[in-house]
Amino acid sequence: MKNQFTKKKTIRILAVTIPAMILGVLLILYGLSQSGFLGDRLIPADSELTQHTDSIEAMQGSEEVPDLPEISSEPEPEPEPYIPVEYDIHLMAVGDNLMHMGVVNAGKQEDGTYNYDFLYEGLAPFLEKADIRIVNQETILGGNASGFSGYPHFNSPTQVGDALVKAGFNVILHASNHAADMSIEGLLNCVDYWETQPEVLMVGINKEGTADDEEREIPLFTVEDVTFAILNYTYGPNMEVIPSNIRGYLNILCDWDRSSGLLNFTKLNPQVIEDIERADELADVVIVCPHWGTEYMTTPSGYQQDWAMQMTLAGADLIIGTHPHVVQPVEFLTAENGNTSLCYYSLGNYVSTQKQPICMFEAMAWVTFHYHEEEGVSLRLEDSGALPLVCHYTSGPVRAKAVYPLEDYTTELADAHGILNYGGKALHLEDLQQWNLEILGDYAMKAEELLEDSDD
Repeated sequence: MKNQFTKKKTIRILAVTIPAMILGVLLILYGLSQSGFLGDRLIPADSELTQHTDSIEAMQGSEEVPDLPEISSEPEPEPEPYIPVEYDIHLMAVGDNLMHMGVVNAGKQEDGTYNYDFLYEGLAPFLEKADIRIVNQETILGGNASGFSGYPHFNSPTQVGDALVKAGFNVILHASNHAADMSIEGLLNCVDYWETQPEVLMVGINKEGTADDEEREIPLFTVEDVTFAILNYTYGPNMEVIPSNIRGYLNILCDWDRSSGLLNFTKLNPQVIEDIERADELADVVIVCPHWGTEYMTTPSGYQQDWAMQMTLAGADLIIGTHPHVVQPVEFLTAENGNTSLCYYSLGNYVSTQKQPICMFEAMAWVTFHYHEEEGVSLRLEDSGALPLVCHYTSGPVRAKAVYPLEDYTTELADAHGILNYGGKALHLEDLQQWNLEILGDYAMKAEELLEDSDD
């Protein structure tokens, strides 16, 4: 552009200089003619002078002047604004998968094989929407060759595990008071089975025992950019003294005497706090799943409340309790150091054939986490809560049938429940609805609300 601009300037100078020179010559000639130096014939007439001037102007106008290249008047496009990555992560959890013989026998097929897919069909919409899908496998999968048994010493078919995996559960809790029902051999058989299911994270029991002075491995589960630590402990193995051969193989919640193995049910195992603090350093979110509480009590005990606060203080973000066989409240906790957690004291059972009507009322935890690329991960309390469920079985013989959301359970189903003949007490829909109001309260969710939220 600089060279073109210089060239145009030069042409204008020439266009002005040429007519000026001719005009000067004419004026000189005119002056000479007035002085008599030239004859009349040498002096141009006015018309001729006009013609000369017109020629000059025509010559000036005909001079070709190159055009400058066009300059776009449109502004440069603005760069795309930076939008940080953000998304929701959904967690669901159900309570005790309690395989009484009425449940075990319900899965027996005509050809003698076992299949338990039917137990989890009602959860399909929620399993499909959730990213983390937790179940408490209350009873040990101690090895099919040993035969199957129910209360008080359970041994459940490995086909139960097959059905859980097929349904989509990806986190299995195994630290329960029934984990040692088949002794150390059954516990290790169970670990071996889950090693054949690499798509799931099994926690609570261990392939190799660890001593207290050894650093435990923290189980981690990753969803996209977020890492979750998932810890699982039981108050004990249905014994007052931990047998020496299972120490270190089963994660213990209560403190215990390291020499005698005697359990102290009123004190939290300091190993739990150490694990939570380490997990808090390794993961974005720390989830603790304690097997605790008093059976059939719908309110948490004092030690549950105290231990939940200690866990929150140490860095737990979410606490999901099991064991009491009934639902206990959900509570948002704030520790003295400012740490917070959402605590589900007990989800109750998922499947069972227990005889108490209140044991048929259950809950599924639903927790929403929000990830923001710049702000990190947070728990969205307004999109978290519990979906009330109802376990249904028939009698004559006793057989587990299905688990329903409370909103889908009817008076007709309640009247047909096998608990009346088996346990001697009727199940009433009004009681289920009242328990929902009294225990879950504002944390109770509707299935539609939950699924709509997960589509956002």
